[in-house]
Amino acid sequence: DPCWRDLTCLYYHYETQPIPSPISRYLHFALHWFHKFETAWNHFIELVAPWFSFGPRHARHVAGVLLVTFQIFLIISGNLSFLNYLTIIPFLACFDDTFLRRLLPRPLVKRAEQAAQESQPSRINNAIAIALLILVTYLSIAPVLNLVSGRQIMNTSFNRFDLVNTYGAFGTVGRERDEIIFEGTDDSTITGDTKWKEYEFKAKPGDPNRRPPFVAPYQPRIDWQIWFAAMASPAEYPWTLHFVWKLLHNDRGTLSLLANNPFPGTPPHYIRARLYRYQFTPLGDKAWWKREVIGEWLPALSTDDAEFRRLLSAMDWLN
Repeated sequence: DPCWRDLTCLYYHYETQPIPSPISRYLHFALHWFHKFETAWNHFIELVAPWFSFGPRHARHVAGVLLVTFQIFLIISGNLSFLNYLTIIPFLACFDDTFLRRLLPRPLVKRAEQAAQESQPSRINNAIAIALLILVTYLSIAPVLNLVSGRQIMNTSFNRFDLVNTYGAFGTVGRERDEIIFEGTDDSTITGDTKWKEYEFKAKPGDPNRRPPFVAPYQPRIDWQIWFAAMASPAEYPWTLHFVWKLLHNDRGTLSLLANNPFPGTPPHYIRARLYRYQFTPLGDKAWWKREVIGEWLPALSTDDAEFRRLLSAMDWLN
């Protein structure tokens, strides 16, 4: 995405990321010069700082501090599931025992020292480590060649066991945030006076007055997947039809994924999905979001709809 080169990606990222946090709104309204600084700092952390880990002791400590604090900032600024927590783990290798002794509780340090004294060298462990090093080095040839290629492929695996791969988040940053809102009604006939009730999800934006949550490292998968679906059509995300079918039957497992059930007594007769454009409201407003209807994402569907049942049956979702 060109915005990574012109340092403007963070003009949009905090608002358009999959599941914003309460902090995202405040970061979104930061001054543009700050967003450009953030993006440049991101490039430094990801492209330059890791090389410090191959340097002398103090350089490794600097690398560790920079990389860990960067991940902590990402944890605060958005709900990116467990990704950042996992990323921190290898960075801990930048810190030696002397450094860690200053931070860890004394009883834990004593236990670690005792375990080190009692440990015995193992030829088997050494052999396994060397074999693993050789295997990973060999398998990494293709990803490294891809990295320096002018036609780089992102988010792909290079062997059938998925042992090595290329992965990158937010290679493309969306400029606008569209949300799918599922609505139901218990009216037997749809008219201009039909009243629709919205289904709320646990994490993704819905009610404009609801504050975005902190949910990481937990990842609400359905919220995450609907973020992708909003950028496409129902034909590309046919599981949403099955989701609607489950809601039309007040399926307990499906409803457990949601924050509410607007039809606790009897299931709705119809469910539809509309596409809204969401934007953060200015700081100081009581509401967190403002939104406007873009159009229909799914038409009103019911269990009596023959075409709806045919589609579900074709995908073996009625059995």
